[in-house]
Amino acid sequence: MSAPPELPEVVSRAFAVSRQAGYVSFCRNETGRLLAALAATRGGTMAEFGTGCGVGTAWLRSGVRRDARILTAELDPKLATAAAAIFDDDPLVEVLAADWSTLLDKGPFSLLFLDSGDPKAVAVDAVADLVEEGGIVVLDDFTPCELWPPIADGRVDTLREQWLSDERFTSVEVMVAPDASTIIATRR
Repeated sequence: MSAPPELPEVVSRAFAVSRQAGYVSFCRNETGRLLAALAATRGGTMAEFGTGCGVGTAWLRSGVRRDARILTAELDPKLATAAAAIFDDDPLVEVLAADWSTLLDKGPFSLLFLDSGDPKAVAVDAVADLVEEGGIVVLDDFTPCELWPPIADGRVDTLREQWLSDERFTSVEVMVAPDASTIIATRR
């Protein structure tokens, strides 16, 4: 069995900042590699709602092209400050210490990365108009489910059901690890 691939330098820095801040909720490497690959296909402006300490942002940055930029918003000012330090000298990344709603007038976005933890905030109707035609939405932190409708914690997972069936998007759930899946939705 071979060793896992090296982490991009910016991602290693973000993990170090997360450890130093004691922040343990961050983008998994499997999802991060997917984000980097998708970011490499995008120009324009990408956004992330909920920066944390910047691990997801770092994964996006590791794949971003020179004709793109990343905006990310974090409500907790301490976490936003920690994340911003990672990208101090990087003109392609802007970290805002603010609620994600401050990004509403900065779209449409070519790629939008969301954490599924707040279903109301990341519902299809809440963000659909923030994504340009052909733009991609990535939602992480799902547990794989082979049933339809999808079930999570003994209930219908309405967020996943919305994203996988909304006619404004072509969507797929992708397993990134045996215990984790991500939804990728492309705006029609």
